[in-house]
Amino acid sequence: MINWNGVFPALTTKFTATDELDLPLFEKNLNAQLDAGVNGIILGGTLGEASVLTVNEKEQLVKFAVEKTAGKVPVVLNIAEGSTREALQQAANAKAWGAKGLMMLPPMRYKSDHPETVEYFKAVAQSTDLPIMIYNNPVDYKIEVTLDMFDELIACENITAVKESTRDITNVTRMKNRFGNRIKILCGVDTLAMEELVMGADGWVAGLVCAFPKETVMIYSLIMEGKIADAAYLYRWFMPLLELDIHPKLVQYIKLAEAEVGLGSEYVRAPRLPLIGEERERVLKIIRDGIATRPLL
Repeated sequence: MINWNGVFPALTTKFTATDELDLPLFEKNLNAQLDAGVNGIILGGTLGEASVLTVNEKEQLVKFAVEKTAGKVPVVLNIAEGSTREALQQAANAKAWGAKGLMMLPPMRYKSDHPETVEYFKAVAQSTDLPIMIYNNPVDYKIEVTLDMFDELIACENITAVKESTRDITNVTRMKNRFGNRIKILCGVDTLAMEELVMGADGWVAGLVCAFPKETVMIYSLIMEGKIADAAYLYRWFMPLLELDIHPKLVQYIKLAEAEVGLGSEYVRAPRLPLIGEERERVLKIIRDGIATRPLL
């Protein structure tokens, strides 16, 4: 099982100018994450451009990451599928490729109701022994995994965590009150991470960590050590950058940040397009201002 504590980067998928996987650049970023002390990595999430990756590319990414992490941290694969049948296949694939856990969104494209959502998650959980983190993001994906749903889902022993992206930090307290430590809570929204960690969240599924791994891990560590003022100082510096995570173009924004710090490139896969003009200059200023005022750790 995975100990869902700490910082879990939702890694971007690196592409070349000819739209192939850029594994050397992916490895460079992965090494920076490991050097910073992250606790696991997540592939094929929203930031990983899951919807435009082929099954073969997911296989390459997972196997490559498993090889390069060499057991230091667990590799987690996101499942974001429209059908239960395909979700079951992805879970089986993840196990075969060497992943140690799954992150799971509710069904894509169809807005499932309470029984359908619960049955979808249960079907996958019962098909695998991999630990599962439910990705609860009703803002972007239109289905909320409610506390009443979790009441039913905890019957599956391998549903062990939630990526809390409801944007409501009181949900951390509600989850703790209802389930104690049965469900580990990882904040999935960069701009609420410190608040949720202070309120008892166990970890942080982070986005801007892709470009700023050491700062992200430092904020988590300071909070865990009770050094709230020091964490807040770093978090305030980080906030303009963290806000890049809550925009529909978070992939392009975070990839631009990765490129600026030498840990990635701006290449995205269509229908996404690289940033141009005023928008690119505006985002670039936020990134460069952050780099220029970067605290010494």
